[in-house]
Amino acid sequence: MTRRGFIKGLLATTLAGLFVAAWGFFIEPALRLRVRKWRIRRADWTAKPLRIAVLADMHVGEPHVGLGRIRRVVQRTNALSPDLILLLGDFAAGHKMVSQPVEITKLAPVLANLQAEYGVYAVLGNHDWWDDLSAQKRGGGPNLYADALRQNGIPVLSNEAIKLDGPGIWLAGLEDQLAIAQGGGRFRGLDDLPGTLSQITDDAPVVMMAHEPDIFPKVPERVALTLSGHTHGGQVRLFGWSPIVPSRFGNRYAYGHVHEGGRDLVVSGGIGCSILPVRFGVTPEITVIELSA
Repeated sequence: MTRRGFIKGLLATTLAGLFVAAWGFFIEPALRLRVRKWRIRRADWTAKPLRIAVLADMHVGEPHVGLGRIRRVVQRTNALSPDLILLLGDFAAGHKMVSQPVEITKLAPVLANLQAEYGVYAVLGNHDWWDDLSAQKRGGGPNLYADALRQNGIPVLSNEAIKLDGPGIWLAGLEDQLAIAQGGGRFRGLDDLPGTLSQITDDAPVVMMAHEPDIFPKVPERVALTLSGHTHGGQVRLFGWSPIVPSRFGNRYAYGHVHEGGRDLVVSGGIGCSILPVRFGVTPEITVIELSA
């Protein structure tokens, strides 16, 4: 290789690296947003066809996910005319490179503008618990994120199952599985799957909200669909594989639609970032699931 050829190759490599860095740290996490649709048909689905919009892992905070961006997400979600909107937790910022935090008391009124025929419901994520230091000291609720959402008309389901007569389904919300920090990298969950399912009193289909997908192997086939976030699709995803996934199951539940043993799970790629403000190959998304027989 000639000296000129080496310099050209080095320059091309440098420019490619700069492009990848700019894309991963600025363009994809801060500027892009897509609608990712999944269609699931189940022979045991006895309710009306249902169109669910899912917003997960907003991790709100400037410069990547400010209130202006959330307002645009709300407008675009409403434009999809979903039957039901589900918020899967982690409203709190998830990394230390936030230039301006956004408090839940300012975020919740923006989310209150979400509109769906059968309502808007939420569960909390691990960061929503970790960010509430008083709840950490108590080892449980009340939680400031849940309080703010409820005060703005958004029910937060904490190990609860409620009947939605409009679509003819049960909507269950599991409390977070990593809620309380125990030290040494250990966490205690506040989730109660048996207690939540015990509230279901008839044969109507069940949709379960669970922030972390790791509960999925324990979810019975009685639940038609489990919806989760938490993983962000790994934030970096190449050829359907992510090098780092915050799940003990690795890539098994990293992203998308998973069908196992008659059970269905959809893991949203979410909107914000955790640990580092980087996304590559996992575009921030509004997740839409169309459920029918």
